[in-house]
Amino acid sequence: MKDQFPAWTQQWLDVLLPAGQIVLILIAAWALRAMGRHLIKRVSQRYNLLPQVAVGGRRLLGFLVSFGALLLILERFGVSGTILWTAFTGFAAVGAVAFFAAWSVLSNIFCTALILTTRPFRLNDHIELLENGEKPGLKGQVVDINLIYTTLQECVDGKSSSVLQVPNNLFFQRTVRRHLPARGGANPTAIHTQPQTIAAYPGVAAGPAEQTANRRYGLPDA
Repeated sequence: MKDQFPAWTQQWLDVLLPAGQIVLILIAAWALRAMGRHLIKRVSQRYNLLPQVAVGGRRLLGFLVSFGALLLILERFGVSGTILWTAFTGFAAVGAVAFFAAWSVLSNIFCTALILTTRPFRLNDHIELLENGEKPGLKGQVVDINLIYTTLQECVDGKSSSVLQVPNNLFFQRTVRRHLPARGGANPTAIHTQPQTIAAYPGVAAGPAEQTANRRYGLPDA
C-alpha cells in the first residue's frame, strides 16, 4: 500500500500511520468508557443499587479500559503486549505475596500511628486489656510505645515483677480500660496476692472439764 504513494511521503507515513492508530485507540477507549458509565448508571437506577457500588463499577471500568488502551498503544510502538502482561502479572504476584507476608508488621506500624494520633492512652497510664467483656486480661503501666509493641510493666504487691510487650494492633481488637489515678498515688493495676489467714478457734464455754481441755490445747476460755 505504501508503494502507491510518492517517495517523499514514505517517511511521513511511518509517523502518521502510528499516530492515526493511537488517535483511533484513544477515541475508541473514550467511547467505550462513556458507554460503560452510561450503562452502569442505568443499571444502578433500575435496580436501586447503592451509590458505592456504582462508583466502584465506574472506577473498575475506567481502569480496565485505560489499561487495555495503554497495551494497544505500546504495541503500536513495537512493544509486545504479551511481554508487558506477563511482567505486570509477575510483579503483581510478587507484590501480593510480600504484602501478605509483611501484613502483621504493617498493621502494627499503622496502629502505632493511630495510637499516637487518637491517644487512647499515654505513657505512664495504667491500662487493662479486657479479653471478653469484663473478663480480666493483660494490665499494667505503659512505659514505652514503639512502632511494633507497647510495653506494660506489671506490679505485684507494690514491686515491679515483669514487663509485657503487647502488639499495637491488639489494642484495636480488644476493649481497653484506662484506670484513673488512684488516691494517695496507689497503683490501680497492681496485683495483690491474698495472704493465708488462720482463724482463731474460740474456746468451748462449759464446765470444769471443758476448761481443762481448753488449757491443755492452749485455747482461751470462752
